[in-house]
Amino acid sequence: MLNMSELQSKDIVNLADGRLLGHLTDIDIDLEKGRVDAIVIGGGRMKNLFQKDDETVVPWKNIVKIGSDVILVRVEKDGHSSVSFDD
Repeated sequence: MLNMSELQSKDIVNLADGRLLGHLTDIDIDLEKGRVDAIVIGGGRMKNLFQKDDETVVPWKNIVKIGSDVILVRVEKDGHSSVSFDD
């Protein structure tokens, strides 16, 4: 089992282009279904509460592998995932 601090310390890399996306800053949880729907990746610079334009939301389905040092995800070039939440 992983805790949040362990996940936040891992680099997140996009398998589509090999780019480092950043680090996990938040998670989106569906409380009714009791599952994690997505992870939120913050940009490389400090943000305040009202500056969220540099975030990437990756649906849980797009996480390919959580390794010891890295989380591998698959997102399109525009930063949006290729899988919708409706699936």
